[in-house]
Amino acid sequence: MIQYDHHIKIYYKDIDQMGIVYYSRYFEFFEVARTDMLSSIGLDYVKVEENGAMLPVIEAHAEYKKGAKFSQDIIVKTSIQDVPKVKLKIDYTICKKDSDEILVQGYTIHASTTLEGKPIRMPKYIRTIFQENMEKS
Repeated sequence: MIQYDHHIKIYYKDIDQMGIVYYSRYFEFFEVARTDMLSSIGLDYVKVEENGAMLPVIEAHAEYKKGAKFSQDIIVKTSIQDVPKVKLKIDYTICKKDSDEILVQGYTIHASTTLEGKPIRMPKYIRTIFQENMEKS
């Protein structure tokens, strides 16, 4: 398993009229954490695209347990359980910093495509990067 923690501070721009994080912002938090996690294992989006592939989101899901509030610090715990063959699933758990209290849980599923959007098997170099990083943990 590959795991990565991304820290985020909640700003006024993130909250709604009720004073809690607007629901769609969590998907943006997923995106930032995912991008940093992939970069941390040596797989950034620029590299993927330079090698003729893309990893578009084809499914996204979130379960909201409790809303984060203005000025709170949260952690987006990101993980990948399996080496992808065709689709890549990334799981997310958002907690308050210094607490195990779960605020949001979710996942995204990514296809592997050519730059033109044609579905392809996950490129070997991508699978190798995931395999090498899973062996480290």
